[in-house]
Amino acid sequence: MSHLPPEPPKALPPREKRVRVHVPARHNPKLQVLMQAVQKDEELDALWHMQNVNAITRLSMTDHGPVHVHIVANIALKLLRLLMARDVTPNVVADLGMTPDDAEVVVVLAALLHDIGMSIHRINHEEYSLILADRKLAELLPAAYPDVAQRTLVKSEILHAIIAHRSGGRPLTLEAGVVRVADALDMTEGRSRLPFERGSTSIHAVSALAIRKVDILEGEEKPVLVQVTMCNEAGVFQIDALLREKLKGSGLEPYVQIVARITPEDPNCQQEALLREIRL
Repeated sequence: MSHLPPEPPKALPPREKRVRVHVPARHNPKLQVLMQAVQKDEELDALWHMQNVNAITRLSMTDHGPVHVHIVANIALKLLRLLMARDVTPNVVADLGMTPDDAEVVVVLAALLHDIGMSIHRINHEEYSLILADRKLAELLPAAYPDVAQRTLVKSEILHAIIAHRSGGRPLTLEAGVVRVADALDMTEGRSRLPFERGSTSIHAVSALAIRKVDILEGEEKPVLVQVTMCNEAGVFQIDALLREKLKGSGLEPYVQIVARITPEDPNCQQEALLREIRL
């Protein structure tokens, strides 16, 4: 069965056929309330749809729509919880006197909104994301933060995490660093295959195909172990050019260990040659 992300339909699918974005929020009442609002939000569904129209249909890029933001939000939340379990303190707690629940709200909403500027254009999409997210957060946050001052603090932290995910971004908070790294960890096989299938033979496309899976685990030497399983050595480029670049300067360097393993004996890695000839 194909694992390729489908090209987005011409029209926004009916609600019952859309991707349901969700995270494990049972122990966080604020996050529960906000996710209920997110799941009912027609405008967000339309923005995520347009992200993929621009990314997949028009630019032959990887999925940047609801599946992507769902994956990134869940990775971000898992990273944050692993860090907090090892007594790493989020900045909303250390700097603003807020709670770990508030830190979870920041990383999840930033992850869900980090690419909405792609609905306008790929170029400078992080800045466009700020414009759209500022307005959307003004609609979503009051349900969990009736106090305007608290709401403003949370919104500022979310917007910071959104802008800091860009290339060369410099996160100033743990939460922003978490979102930046989580974005790079959406790199498993099938998530990166579409550009290759649509004709790209770049090293980015070929190396992405080598990534079999990514496991995010509690580490021993460091709080977080990212274990990347690859079918061949080409995947090293993906790790070096994408993942290491996002980890560098994220503030998470002391807390994350990355281990890459090559498993060509895996039956799922018995692939045909990806490229038979390249002409320049």
